[in-house]
Amino acid sequence: MDTQSDFMPNLTLGYGVFLVAWGIVAGLISTTDSLTRFIPCAPGIGLVVSGWFAKSNPEQRKLWMHVAVVFGLITAVLGTRFFMVMSEGIDLASGSMLMLLLTGSAYTGLCVRSFIQARKARLGEASSS
Repeated sequence: MDTQSDFMPNLTLGYGVFLVAWGIVAGLISTTDSLTRFIPCAPGIGLVVSGWFAKSNPEQRKLWMHVAVVFGLITAVLGTRFFMVMSEGIDLASGSMLMLLLTGSAYTGLCVRSFIQARKARLGEASSS
């Protein structure tokens, strides 16, 4: 498909870099010694890798974007812990959980929307041929 947009792979890379940066900064300013403070880095690294492969291998873009949406969903699921700690107030940890929930859900929604549009475009091309 020659008309593939780089929007979703670029968004994936950007979102992954954002998560890695958030995890590093939040981890460095956190007062806890727990390694869980770096949790946003884990799905972030997965998103950077899958976004990079989606951009650099157009013939495997579908595969790598499906891998990326799994990392987006994992990000949202990691953020659901916010509901267990929200009664304690918002601090750096709970704010990070809320960020994971909201941004992971939004990213996953954008991926699903993109998959639907790609399928409709592919079906439209097949029926016009």
